[in-house]
Amino acid sequence: MDRTTCCIVGGGPAGMMLGLLLARAGIEVTVLEKHRDFLRDFRGDTVHPSTLRLLDELGLGEEFARLPFAKLEEMRAHIGATEVVMSDMRRIPGRHKYFAMVPQWDFLDLLARAAAEEPGFTLRMRTEATGLLTAGGRVTGVRYRDEHGAPGELTADLTVACDGRHSRVRQAAGLRQRLFEVPMDVWQVRVEAPPSPQLLAPSDDLKRGRVFARFGGGQAAVTMDRGTYFQTSYLIGKGRDAELRARDVQWLRDRLGALFDWDDEVTGRIGSWDDVKLLEVTFGRLRRWYREGLLCLGDAAHTMSPVGGVGVGLALQDAVAAARILAAPLRRGTVGVADLARVQRRRQLPMAVLQQAQRAEHTMIRSALAGTLDAGRLPVPMRLLRRVPPLRTVAGYLGGYGIRPERAPGFARVRPGARSR
Repeated sequence: MDRTTCCIVGGGPAGMMLGLLLARAGIEVTVLEKHRDFLRDFRGDTVHPSTLRLLDELGLGEEFARLPFAKLEEMRAHIGATEVVMSDMRRIPGRHKYFAMVPQWDFLDLLARAAAEEPGFTLRMRTEATGLLTAGGRVTGVRYRDEHGAPGELTADLTVACDGRHSRVRQAAGLRQRLFEVPMDVWQVRVEAPPSPQLLAPSDDLKRGRVFARFGGGQAAVTMDRGTYFQTSYLIGKGRDAELRARDVQWLRDRLGALFDWDDEVTGRIGSWDDVKLLEVTFGRLRRWYREGLLCLGDAAHTMSPVGGVGVGLALQDAVAAARILAAPLRRGTVGVADLARVQRRRQLPMAVLQQAQRAEHTMIRSALAGTLDAGRLPVPMRLLRRVPPLRTVAGYLGGYGIRPERAPGFARVRPGARSR
């Protein structure tokens, strides 16, 4: 039987960030990631200004800046022929006045490299948690299946579930989310870009680092330019996936073409329904994020809607708060329920505010999919954003930093220039 101080299940943004921070605090940490690598499409690829600031504090800002990424400075929505600037980051305080649009695997690889420099850090890829170890009601670690399919056990003073919206650890712990109604599921599709730049409308805007949401004719979709392809999310009514896939895929090509002014050469690169992945949207939160010996963070604690791309940033902020609060009791070997409760209290308000904002956005999406959202009946927030430009900066700050943004703990900070590659 293996032993570690903190076992983190899930090598996504929250899990890797928490592992790095705790390892820098001198704590023995083991991260279990069930996949062989981080190369998976349709993950949250927006790195928020709060995260960019955090990377600077961790001495990783220069290394991150060498990654290829686009800068998202504005978020715009088109309702029919009417354009609304939903947020503007160019005047928010701080050094980073943009979202960095970078493939999540690049971001996770960066965190993994930094964590690997710490002697107490272990990352075990292709290792899947299959259950929990318990003693007297306390979680004492996990059962797992390793890269060869062999079963094993890992005991730990603390187990942290960072394994996402369908968290197996959360389920094994008997923790149940309160789920909220959502109006949509999401089709995610890479629309390959042809070589001719004139075919890439609206690429002039997208190459300046903008992401567009488009609503019209009972449709709603969001796209971002990845250079060689458009990463596109097309919203459908909740539970309608099987019904709509019964149609020829040309139906989807035509609808995307109409929304984004893409001609047949662009949309024709969607070869079949196999190219269209379904995200079944769930949205909810735990009443209590923990039990003795176990803490849930990120989507495992509060499953976010994909609307607004806030889930990754929120999960990272959870990880930073958890590291700051739990490092000392983990070093002493005294981590208890009261410490875990402190983490939830710290992160409860930011989570609740963002979920309330997402519920309001769901109301707009419901109208869009019903065909009742049009330029003549814009929701009040959209009308205010059009008439009062400074509100776009406020929206940019709230989207980029949120409520109660976290700073890197002192034990994890690196002075500028102290790290060299």
